[in-house]
Amino acid sequence: MKDLTQGSTRKIIISMAVPVAAGMIFQTLYLLVDLYFVAALGEDSVAGVGTAGTLLFMIMALTQVLGVSAVALISQAVGRKDQDEANLIFNQSLILSGIFALITLVGGYLFARPYLATIAADEASLEEGVIFLKWFLPGMALQFAMMAMASSLRATGIVKPAMIVQVITVVLNTILAPVLIAGWGPGPALGVMGAGLASTISITVGVLMLALYFFKFEKYVSFNTKLWRPRFDIWRRMLDIGLPAGGEMLLLFVYFSVVYWLIQDFGASAQAGFSIGGRIMQSIFMPTMAIAFAVGPIIGQNFGAGLSSRVRETCYNGMMLSTAVMFVTTIFMQWQPELMVAFFTDDPEVIAVGAVFLQLISLNFIAQGIVFTASGVFQGLGNTRPALMSSGVRLLIFIPTAVYFKNQPDFAINQVWYISIVSVTVQAIVSFLLVRREFAAKLSKDDVEQATPA
Repeated sequence: MKDLTQGSTRKIIISMAVPVAAGMIFQTLYLLVDLYFVAALGEDSVAGVGTAGTLLFMIMALTQVLGVSAVALISQAVGRKDQDEANLIFNQSLILSGIFALITLVGGYLFARPYLATIAADEASLEEGVIFLKWFLPGMALQFAMMAMASSLRATGIVKPAMIVQVITVVLNTILAPVLIAGWGPGPALGVMGAGLASTISITVGVLMLALYFFKFEKYVSFNTKLWRPRFDIWRRMLDIGLPAGGEMLLLFVYFSVVYWLIQDFGASAQAGFSIGGRIMQSIFMPTMAIAFAVGPIIGQNFGAGLSSRVRETCYNGMMLSTAVMFVTTIFMQWQPELMVAFFTDDPEVIAVGAVFLQLISLNFIAQGIVFTASGVFQGLGNTRPALMSSGVRLLIFIPTAVYFKNQPDFAINQVWYISIVSVTVQAIVSFLLVRREFAAKLSKDDVEQATPA
């Protein structure tokens, strides 16, 4: 366990964010390698995997329920020096991870095809998406156990073991991707099936390695079968914090599904361009997401310890660091984004859609960084409803406006990106104001000036 209630909050954020970012960078490399080999299969494969990938937001919504609640409750227990409470919450999160895994497998195999049929551009893209999901769903289900263990470690201030496991699994996935997708070496060329299978194998190895770490080295929170009896009072506390956070991710699932529906009339090339651009965008978000992941447990421990000034200080430092990172990435994305898209495909239509998407959408990167950091703050405080509220505001602006323009005779795909810029900007403003409201409601006021950065 690492005490996050002492020392410079800025240094602690960086020290925690760097290992997390390193793991995410390796994850980014895998995403790009995977995308490179899938793109070589053609636009139908890219569009199919892209549309199927929207379901990942549904899974991430459920993993957020576990991860966010574990970080909030365990970090606050650590701040109060209550190890028994932290250990109980960890073991109960393992039980919930098994339940969510079962829901994922049953729901995914039953409803994947009907869902994809509503947003796929054509039958070929639909079939590719269904094949990919069939082999990726077991890996999706195992994400819950991975999230429960990694989040519990992060709540205690420990991030390196999960990062190392993530790096190893990404390296394994990167090796398996060309073997199973393209048939390099002894492997069969399985196409999108290989992409899903490679991910499932790698996640399985990662779960086993992280479990081994808990058995061998972790002492503050550990596996204890005596604590596996369902505790519905703990579940209620976890769901009270986790469900709004999961709802926030679920709204992202709705957002991306709506975007695919909005642009489906432009054909598979448009959906493929958005898929590539979206993958690149997710990769760019990794550093600022690492900052947000660090902010959550730091605020949780300090809030649990009653250190209001450090809670405010962590929030402000996190937002400043996030803004700096996203400013740099925005400048980078304004410089010939088509070069990045062209690395994955030589189809001029796909390149055009993906490049314009990245160039325009990068205008809200700074706002997105503020949103990510604010979410980390809400998680640490144990109240994730404000984050869900700000995401809801974003969709209330985006969906009606985009649907209106879709029904106009001169509807153009770029209008979707402009509307998204406006909606995310408003979301950032709302998130910041809600953070201020939470501070006023939950923190003491005698140290406000001390915590405000120069």
